Amino acid sequence: MYAEIITIGDEILIGQIVDTNSAFIAKELNKIGISVYQITSVQDERVHILKALEEAGSRAQIVIVTGGLGPTKDDITKHTLCEFFDDELINNELVLRHIEELFANYFSTPISEINRQQAMVPSKAIVLHNANGTAPGMWMQKDEVSFVSLPGVPFEMKGLIVHEVIPKIIEKYDRPHIIHKTLVTYGLGESAIAEKIEDWENKLPTFIKLAYLPNLGKVRLRLTAKGPDRKVLADTVEEELKKLPSLIGDFMYGLEDEETLEELVAKLFTAKK
Repeated sequence: MYAEIITIGDEILIGQIVDTNSAFIAKELNKIGISVYQITSVQDERVHILKALEEAGSRAQIVIVTGGLGPTKDDITKHTLCEFFDDELINNELVLRHIEELFANYFSTPISEINRQQAMVPSKAIVLHNANGTAPGMWMQKDEVSFVSLPGVPFEMKGLIVHEVIPKIIEKYDRPHIIHKTLVTYGLGESAIAEKIEDWENKLPTFIKLAYLPNLGKVRLRLTAKGPDRKVLADTVEEELKKLPSLIGDFMYGLEDEETLEELVAKLFTAKK
């Protein structure tokens, strides 16, 4: 199944900040078998947001939106969601109580009416508790598509993804397994490696995809397997990896996240004293 991520905020589009939210969300979704089909960044502008929501909902079963949920007038996501879902904002007493507790216990400034407005949510939304901030997450349904709106503040978004969104997705959807294994090579270019492993690549099972990820001096070869049986996927990927040393053994030095090239060299130097 597919998800799409929409980030809202002019600060991303002018390069003022880097969109780390999408990377985090994509990784967490991938862990539970959901592929991200597209990531889109849009302005804090009503028509632009509405179009992005409509297009994402036509391609994916889950759409996750971050940003635009602050208390100021330039944060228009909630109002735009109401238009998209033909809904209206209502005051949520649980959210309001949480906001008042945050201000009473942690903030030095008094709570204002603008802060209380954070408790206004679309009436059709399932509220997701934001333990780290005043803007709640919101889960809304349109036909078969789930739309999830989250604050753009990274540590607030991460808490909501881990504790609210991922558990709810696991409960709601049957999902395939996705396994990644990345082999790291050094000293040979992408095209030269592709020539050496062409026959092997052509014979890969249809549920395994190979991606070339070149960098300065290195090429990472990422195998991605997707299907219903995790053990079959893992065993097949391992069998395919065993075939590579005879083809590019002089250029491969290990799997990503196991040993860096520097660690391997240090180990070899130590062994040889």
